[in-house]
Amino acid sequence: MSQIHIWPEPTVKSNDLITVSATIEILNQERNSLWYRLPDKHSSLLTSSCDPFVVATIFMAMTQGVDVVVHGEVSPSLLQNLTEFQTVWACWRSHYKQVEITAEVEREQPTNNRTSRTISTFSGGVDSCFTAFRHAKKLCGRVQRPLEAGLMIHGLDIRLHEQQYFDNAAQKSRATLASLGLELITMATNFRSFKQDWEDVFGVAIASCLMLLQGGYDSGLIPSSVPYQEMNLYNEIISYGSNPITDSLLSSRSFQIIHDGAGFTRTEKVKQIAQWQEALQNLRVCWQGEQKDRNCGHCEKCIRTILNFRVVGLGLPHCFERDIDERDILSLPVLNKSILGECVSILATAKTNSISNSWVTALEEYVRRNQRNAISASKT
Repeated sequence: MSQIHIWPEPTVKSNDLITVSATIEILNQERNSLWYRLPDKHSSLLTSSCDPFVVATIFMAMTQGVDVVVHGEVSPSLLQNLTEFQTVWACWRSHYKQVEITAEVEREQPTNNRTSRTISTFSGGVDSCFTAFRHAKKLCGRVQRPLEAGLMIHGLDIRLHEQQYFDNAAQKSRATLASLGLELITMATNFRSFKQDWEDVFGVAIASCLMLLQGGYDSGLIPSSVPYQEMNLYNEIISYGSNPITDSLLSSRSFQIIHDGAGFTRTEKVKQIAQWQEALQNLRVCWQGEQKDRNCGHCEKCIRTILNFRVVGLGLPHCFERDIDERDILSLPVLNKSILGECVSILATAKTNSISNSWVTALEEYVRRNQRNAISASKT
C-alpha cells in the first residue's frame, strides 16, 4: 500500500546557520527534502521531535489519501489533535481524505516545569503588528500571553531567491519589535517547493515553523487573518487556511498553537496600532509588488489598508509613499470573498462614523459589483 514516509535527517551547522530537515518520501518513489534554517545562535530553541514535519505534511497525505509513517519521534497528543483536524478539513473539502499517522516512537516532549514563554509569527503586517502590540503592552486581559519574540519566515510570502528583499524587510521588523522590547528570530524554509493549495495550507506552514522552536517556547501565536464577524460570509470564509477552529488542533500537550485576534476587524486593529509610531513607519502589507520589502501602494492589499486608516480618521501612514483616489478603488480586480468581507466592514465603519466622501461612494459601487459576482458564483 502506498504511504508517505518522513525520515528525519541529521542537523547541519554551516556559516553560523543551522538546518533541520527531513526527507519526505511520497508514494514510495519521489524523495524530497523539507528543511528549516535559522541562525545557529537559536539552536537551543530547536526540538528533536518530528512534530513540525508531521504538521507540515498533513495536507500532502490528505490530498493523496495515503497514510503517513514517521521514522522518528512524535507527540501522541499531536496525533490525537490531527485526527480531529483531518475530520474538519474533510468536511470542508471533499477531496481531502482522512489518513492514519504512525510513528516509530510516540512520546510527549518534555517541559521540565519551564517558565511559560510565547513566540508569535511576525510578517510586519497589520495582523502580526496588532498581536505583538497588544500582548507586549498587556492589553489582552485573561488571554494575555508572555510574548518574548516574533518569528519572521523567509520562503512563504517572500520567496527564497529574494534574499535582499527579505533582509531589508527583516531589518524593519527587527526595529519595529525592538521598540516593544521583543526579539526578532528569522527562519527560512522550502515548504512552498511542495506544490499545494496555498490558501488551504499556509496555516500548517506557519504552525510547523513555530513548532520547531518548542525547545524554548511552550506556545506560538498565529495572528488572525479573518475576524469572527466575517467568517460566515457566503458560508465559505471559515475554511481559510488559518482559522480559529483548526489552528488549535495543530497543538500538542507541550506546545500550544493559538489563533490570536479574531475578535477584531482589520480596521479595529489599524486603530490600535496607530498608537505605535514604529509600526506606522515600517508596516509591510504588500505581497504583490515587485519589491517585497515595501508597499507598492497600487495593489488590493495596499489600497484596502489605506482605507482602513482613512475610515477611522487617520492620515496616510509613513509606510506608504502615495495616497489613493476613487480611480484606484474602482480599478481594483475582482475580489475573493474574504477580501469582500473586509470591504463590507470598511463601509460599515464609514456609516458608523458618518463618512460619505467620494471614496466611500466608489467603494460602495465596487462592493456591489463584486457582491453580484459572488451571488452568481454561489448559484452555479
